[in-house]
Amino acid sequence: MANEYLIYGANGYTGELIAREAVRRGLRPILAGRRRGPVEALATQLELPSRVFELDEPGRIDEGLNGVAAVLHCAGPFVRTSRPMVEACLRTHTHYLDITGEIPAIENVRSRSRAAREAGVALLPCVGFDVVPSDCLAARLAAALPDATHLDLAFSSERGAISRGTMMSMVEAAPHFGAVREQGEIVSVPFAFDVRKIEFSCGKRWALTLPWGDIVTAYVTTGVPNIRVYASAPLGVVRRARWLRLLLPALGLRPVKHLLQWWIGLKVTGPDTETRSAARAHLWGEVRNAAGDTRTATLDTPDGYSLTAASAVECLRRVMEGAVEPGFQTPAQAFGTFFVDELPGVTASDVVSRPQDSCSTASTG
Repeated sequence: MANEYLIYGANGYTGELIAREAVRRGLRPILAGRRRGPVEALATQLELPSRVFELDEPGRIDEGLNGVAAVLHCAGPFVRTSRPMVEACLRTHTHYLDITGEIPAIENVRSRSRAAREAGVALLPCVGFDVVPSDCLAARLAAALPDATHLDLAFSSERGAISRGTMMSMVEAAPHFGAVREQGEIVSVPFAFDVRKIEFSCGKRWALTLPWGDIVTAYVTTGVPNIRVYASAPLGVVRRARWLRLLLPALGLRPVKHLLQWWIGLKVTGPDTETRSAARAHLWGEVRNAAGDTRTATLDTPDGYSLTAASAVECLRRVMEGAVEPGFQTPAQAFGTFFVDELPGVTASDVVSRPQDSCSTASTG
């Protein structure tokens, strides 16, 4: 019986953080990726086994997963990389986890749920900051107002920065920077379709809609048919939202994507240890029903990358212990509504009723 577990993309910024966290917690994963030099160098440093294989040939992926019970996939953009890895996991009866927040990638994984159940394979995308804290927040809000028809989620980062992989995924998604869920269906909307001022635990912040993974996962977790996700943004970005929309179509051109991703590969690394230690993430959520009743709550976490490392390793550990059923599940479904509260540095507020006028709205759609 297979008892090994593998981190693919371990040489990437977030993959390395996860690998180091795994070692810190006494785990010994196989480190893998497509670039032999960086993968083997990190494996040597951490005294771990390694494998090198690309995702362009099914046979090579199957060989790379030989004897592996679970793979934690960390190599994006996931809209390109998750499908071949998921299919290989189904063929080899290997549990699949990833750290994506990309809607198309999550939808693809979800579409394979029946095949996964038949193969005895757990499919667990989004086991990092995308979307563990927001999924747990959505679950507790929906439990507090079971007849909710609308769910809004938002996050704000203080003193944080983003990695090369995150930027690559953002460029890959261009020009589709808007999506909401309306009456159960995912609907494409313009960038900054809606703007509102939100009361985070750290104070009021302007925030605008973006296509976060919860458009898929929160719907699966809660069944609430209308969902929007917001990210805080500087007031200057909010004011220029309409003008920024005019630039987005150019980002959809493949030569432009390639140029931007080449530049990112040269210039961007990711936040250093000091930056991560100083950063905090703040989440807010609200549900409301047809009668106008509302419930709201907040959640505060370490920076997104530190949270991702802690969460992904814990999820992998629980999967290896056999704690997850086969098929597609969201983090809150697989590990419980209060799973995020068990992670270091996380604090949650109580769920409370919200006065109707406590948040300003200013639609730009």
